Amino acid sequence: MNLNATLFAQLVVFFILGWFTMRFVWPPIIKAIEERTNKIASGLEYADKTQNEFKNAEVKIQEDLKKAHHEIKAKIQESDKRAVEIIEQAKVAATKEASLIIESAKREAETEIVKLRDQLRKDVSVLALYGAEQILKKEINQNTHDDILRRLEAEL
Repeated sequence: MNLNATLFAQLVVFFILGWFTMRFVWPPIIKAIEERTNKIASGLEYADKTQNEFKNAEVKIQEDLKKAHHEIKAKIQESDKRAVEIIEQAKVAATKEASLIIESAKREAETEIVKLRDQLRKDVSVLALYGAEQILKKEINQNTHDDILRRLEAEL
């Protein structure tokens, strides 16, 4: 065999194989590589997107926590103010109740004083009458006695 013919035949086979590979084998391989490249690119893009969303979610959570913290502080302050108001209202109500009780006690004491004075007047008039009876050593008429007692009570 001739070296040139073999070389020429190999060159023809090489070009046919190259053409066949470029025509039928290469496009599916390139297509598969491009699909894989697109999948990887979309996966990386999705990862970046989710990472950004995660960062945004963290920022939002921190803002929400700060907002909730401020709201809780405000509610605590509001409840403290309300507690102070309730205490003040209770103090006012207790003061009113105490003054009512004191006033009632004073009225009862005054009523008791009046009763005791009346009783004392009666006792004094009885003692005075007894003393007068002892001095005079005579009996006094019951009607006259009652009359004298009423006059003494009125004078006292």
